[in-house]
Amino acid sequence: MSRRLVIAITGATGVRYGIEMLKVLRELSVETHLVISEAGKRNIQIETDYAVDEVVGLAHKVYDDSDVGATIASGSYLTMGMVVIPCTIKTLSGIANSYTTNLVVRAADVTLKEGRKLVLVVRETPLHMGHLELMMRAARMGAHILPPIPAFYHRPKTIHDIIHQTIGKILDYFGLDHNLFRRWAGQQD
Repeated sequence: MSRRLVIAITGATGVRYGIEMLKVLRELSVETHLVISEAGKRNIQIETDYAVDEVVGLAHKVYDDSDVGATIASGSYLTMGMVVIPCTIKTLSGIANSYTTNLVVRAADVTLKEGRKLVLVVRETPLHMGHLELMMRAARMGAHILPPIPAFYHRPKTIHDIIHQTIGKILDYFGLDHNLFRRWAGQQD
Protein backbone atom coordinates (compact mmCIF):
# COMPACT_ATOMS: atom_id res chain seq x y z
CA MET A 1 0.00 0.00 0.00
CA SER A 2 1.22 3.49 -0.76
CA ARG A 3 2.31 5.95 1.93
CA ARG A 4 -0.47 8.27 0.82
CA LEU A 5 -2.97 9.71 3.29
CA VAL A 6 -6.03 11.89 2.71
CA ILE A 7 -6.41 14.73 5.22
CA ALA A 8 -9.57 16.83 5.57
CA ILE A 9 -9.81 19.98 7.66
CA THR A 10 -13.41 20.98 8.36
CA GLY A 11 -14.91 23.92 10.20
CA ALA A 12 -14.86 22.72 13.79
CA THR A 13 -12.68 24.53 16.25
CA GLY A 14 -9.24 22.95 16.47
CA VAL A 15 -7.88 23.45 12.96
CA ARG A 16 -4.42 23.54 14.56
CA TYR A 17 -4.69 19.77 14.88
CA GLY A 18 -5.04 19.46 11.11
CA ILE A 19 -2.22 21.89 10.40
CA GLU A 20 0.14 20.12 12.78
CA MET A 21 -0.89 16.76 11.31
CA LEU A 22 0.21 17.96 7.87
CA LYS A 23 3.57 19.10 9.26
CA VAL A 24 4.22 15.81 11.04
CA LEU A 25 3.24 13.73 8.01
CA ARG A 26 5.63 15.76 5.83
CA GLU A 27 8.45 15.01 8.29
CA LEU A 28 7.51 11.31 8.09
CA SER A 29 7.58 11.40 4.26
CA VAL A 30 3.91 10.52 3.98
CA GLU A 31 2.26 11.92 0.84
CA THR A 32 -0.71 14.06 1.88
CA HIS A 33 -3.84 14.79 -0.14
CA LEU A 34 -5.70 17.71 1.43
CA VAL A 35 -9.27 18.98 1.32
CA ILE A 36 -10.27 22.02 3.36
CA SER A 37 -13.94 22.94 3.67
CA GLU A 38 -14.96 26.59 3.38
CA ALA A 39 -15.68 26.70 7.11
CA GLY A 40 -12.27 25.10 7.70
CA LYS A 41 -10.63 27.91 5.73
CA ARG A 42 -12.54 30.46 7.80
CA ASN A 43 -11.42 28.82 11.06
CA ILE A 44 -7.79 28.80 9.93
CA GLN A 45 -8.08 32.60 9.67
CA ILE A 46 -9.92 32.92 13.00
CA GLU A 47 -7.90 30.51 15.15
CA THR A 48 -4.37 30.70 13.79
CA ASP A 49 -1.72 33.01 12.42
CA TYR A 50 -1.52 30.90 9.24
CA ALA A 51 -2.82 32.04 5.89
CA VAL A 52 -4.87 29.38 4.10
CA ASP A 53 -2.23 29.33 1.34
CA GLU A 54 0.43 28.44 3.91
CA VAL A 55 -1.64 25.46 5.08
CA VAL A 56 -2.27 24.41 1.49
CA GLY A 57 1.51 24.57 0.96
CA LEU A 58 2.03 21.88 3.61
CA ALA A 59 0.23 19.24 1.48
CA HIS A 60 1.50 17.39 -1.55
CA LYS A 61 -1.82 17.67 -3.40
CA VAL A 62 -4.84 19.84 -2.67
CA TYR A 63 -8.44 19.46 -3.86
CA ASP A 64 -11.44 21.75 -3.87
CA ASP A 65 -14.20 20.48 -1.59
CA SER A 66 -16.72 20.74 -4.44
CA ASP A 67 -14.67 18.48 -6.77
CA VAL A 68 -16.44 15.16 -6.22
CA GLY A 69 -14.68 13.84 -9.33
CA ALA A 70 -11.20 14.18 -7.80
CA THR A 71 -8.88 11.16 -7.63
CA ILE A 72 -9.52 10.71 -3.89
CA ALA A 73 -13.23 10.25 -4.68
CA SER A 74 -12.46 6.91 -6.34
CA GLY A 75 -11.74 3.61 -4.66
CA SER A 76 -9.25 2.77 -7.41
CA TYR A 77 -6.97 5.53 -6.12
CA LEU A 78 -4.94 3.75 -3.44
CA THR A 79 -4.38 5.40 -0.06
CA MET A 80 -3.61 4.30 3.49
CA GLY A 81 -6.89 5.91 4.49
CA MET A 82 -8.18 9.26 5.63
CA VAL A 83 -8.20 11.55 8.66
CA VAL A 84 -10.84 14.25 9.16
CA ILE A 85 -9.12 16.60 11.61
CA PRO A 86 -11.05 18.37 13.04
CA CYS A 87 -14.39 16.83 12.11
CA THR A 88 -17.56 18.87 12.45
CA ILE A 89 -20.83 17.27 13.47
CA LYS A 90 -22.16 18.22 10.02
CA THR A 91 -19.34 16.24 8.38
CA LEU A 92 -19.85 13.36 10.82
CA SER A 93 -23.55 13.36 9.88
CA GLY A 94 -22.74 13.30 6.17
CA ILE A 95 -20.34 10.37 6.65
CA ALA A 96 -22.66 8.43 8.97
CA ASN A 97 -25.51 8.81 6.49
CA SER A 98 -23.47 8.39 3.25
CA TYR A 99 -24.73 11.82 2.18
CA THR A 100 -21.90 12.66 -0.20
CA THR A 101 -22.58 16.26 -1.19
CA ASN A 102 -18.93 17.34 -1.06
CA LEU A 103 -15.46 15.85 -1.53
CA VAL A 104 -14.71 15.47 2.19
CA VAL A 105 -17.72 13.22 2.71
CA ARG A 106 -17.30 11.45 -0.66
CA ALA A 107 -13.63 10.64 0.08
CA ALA A 108 -14.59 9.38 3.55
CA ASP A 109 -17.36 7.25 2.05
CA VAL A 110 -14.89 5.77 -0.46
CA THR A 111 -12.44 5.09 2.37
CA LEU A 112 -15.11 3.12 4.23
CA LYS A 113 -16.40 1.22 1.21
CA GLU A 114 -12.84 0.14 0.37
CA GLY A 115 -12.25 -1.05 3.94
CA ARG A 116 -9.49 1.49 4.56
CA LYS A 117 -8.84 3.28 7.82
CA LEU A 118 -10.90 6.39 8.50
CA VAL A 119 -10.22 8.53 11.59
CA LEU A 120 -12.76 11.15 12.63
CA VAL A 121 -11.35 13.68 15.09
CA VAL A 122 -14.80 14.83 16.18
CA ARG A 123 -14.59 18.21 17.87
CA GLU A 124 -17.75 19.12 19.76
CA THR A 125 -18.77 19.42 23.39
CA PRO A 126 -21.04 18.74 25.12
CA LEU A 127 -22.45 15.88 23.08
CA HIS A 128 -26.16 15.17 22.88
CA MET A 129 -27.75 11.83 21.98
CA GLY A 130 -27.89 12.68 18.27
CA HIS A 131 -24.12 13.31 18.16
CA LEU A 132 -23.44 10.07 20.00
CA GLU A 133 -25.76 8.11 17.71
CA LEU A 134 -23.96 9.52 14.65
CA MET A 135 -20.61 8.48 16.13
CA MET A 136 -21.98 4.98 16.82
CA ARG A 137 -23.31 4.73 13.29
CA ALA A 138 -19.98 5.85 11.76
CA ALA A 139 -18.09 3.45 14.04
CA ARG A 140 -20.32 0.54 13.00
CA MET A 141 -19.48 1.40 9.38
CA GLY A 142 -15.76 1.17 10.18
CA ALA A 143 -14.75 4.69 11.20
CA HIS A 144 -12.36 5.15 14.12
CA ILE A 145 -13.72 7.92 16.38
CA LEU A 146 -10.83 9.79 18.01
CA PRO A 147 -11.90 13.03 19.73
CA PRO A 148 -8.98 15.25 20.71
CA ILE A 149 -9.12 14.44 24.41
CA PRO A 150 -5.79 15.24 26.05
CA ALA A 151 -3.89 12.85 28.28
CA PHE A 152 -1.65 14.13 31.04
CA TYR A 153 0.51 11.13 32.00
CA HIS A 154 3.18 12.42 29.61
CA ARG A 155 3.16 15.77 31.44
CA PRO A 156 2.47 18.17 28.56
CA LYS A 157 3.98 21.61 29.02
CA THR A 158 2.46 23.36 25.98
CA ILE A 159 -0.56 23.26 23.72
CA HIS A 160 1.81 21.81 21.11
CA ASP A 161 2.48 18.85 23.44
CA ILE A 162 -1.27 18.25 23.81
CA ILE A 163 -1.83 18.43 20.04
CA HIS A 164 1.08 16.05 19.42
CA GLN A 165 -0.37 13.45 21.79
CA THR A 166 -3.59 13.34 19.75
CA ILE A 167 -1.69 13.22 16.46
CA GLY A 168 0.50 10.46 17.87
CA LYS A 169 -2.59 8.37 18.64
CA ILE A 170 -3.70 8.79 15.02
CA LEU A 171 -0.27 7.82 13.71
CA ASP A 172 -0.33 4.73 15.97
CA TYR A 173 -3.60 3.66 14.32
CA PHE A 174 -1.97 3.90 10.89
CA GLY A 175 1.15 2.06 12.07
CA LEU A 176 3.42 5.08 11.52
CA ASP A 177 6.41 5.34 13.86
CA HIS A 178 6.84 8.60 15.75
CA ASN A 179 8.18 10.16 18.93
CA LEU A 180 5.51 12.79 19.46
CA PHE A 181 4.85 12.03 23.12
CA ARG A 182 6.25 9.94 25.93
CA ARG A 183 4.37 6.65 26.12
CA TRP A 184 2.97 5.24 29.33
CA ALA A 185 5.57 2.88 30.82
CA GLY A 186 3.74 1.97 33.99
CA GLN A 187 3.75 3.82 37.26
CA GLN A 188 7.27 4.60 38.40
CA ASP A 189 7.95 4.39 42.16
